[in-house]
Amino acid sequence: MITKLTPAQLAAFIDHTLLKPDVSRAQIEQLCAEAREHGFYSVCVNGCWVETARSFLEGSDVKVCAVVGFPLGAMSPDVKRYETDAAIDDGAQEIDVVLNIARLKAGDDKFIFRELTDVVEDADERPVKVIIEACLLTDAEKVLACQLIEESGAQFVKTSTGFSTGGATVADVKLLRATVSPNFGVKASGGIRDTATALAMIEAGATRLGSSAGLAILAGLGEKAEG
Repeated sequence: MITKLTPAQLAAFIDHTLLKPDVSRAQIEQLCAEAREHGFYSVCVNGCWVETARSFLEGSDVKVCAVVGFPLGAMSPDVKRYETDAAIDDGAQEIDVVLNIARLKAGDDKFIFRELTDVVEDADERPVKVIIEACLLTDAEKVLACQLIEESGAQFVKTSTGFSTGGATVADVKLLRATVSPNFGVKASGGIRDTATALAMIEAGATRLGSSAGLAILAGLGEKAEG
């Protein structure tokens, strides 16, 4: 079992996320204010909000993470490179990129590897988390994805976008953790909405959590302690 986490320790696992298509500037400001107040590791936003989020977080330790190729991962690799460059120019400090799921399932390892190394190169030493959309893959495909991702120079494998047919599962996190190197990052994302689920993902080996329910997760930790 994991040792008991304080709210601050749990918050440091969380990428406080808002990726809906109808987000307003006021909601981004609120997201950033919550991240400042509670000490979340980062805010995770679509590319058009990166510069705005950086301005709201100026002077804080909270990082800005941008999604790239989101949510399908099916566009040209050149588009992913451009998105990465634009996000970095706007101030992104981390990149969460969706790999090309169809090409992975087709066995086109060279395509996947080249696409990911290009994004890693353009991220210029900033952490890159690669979303594999685990709900669409077999276990063998998840293992292959992990191998290609680690070889590409990225820093994390991430379970899900939260926009497909399923989100993070404990079984998937355990598989990813067992496949990658001990110090390689595993991000669980998609459907993590309460404290018990968050703690189960960490227990399974997740080193980062993506969630739009960070406040509820922290609130539940306090209720757990009181109980």
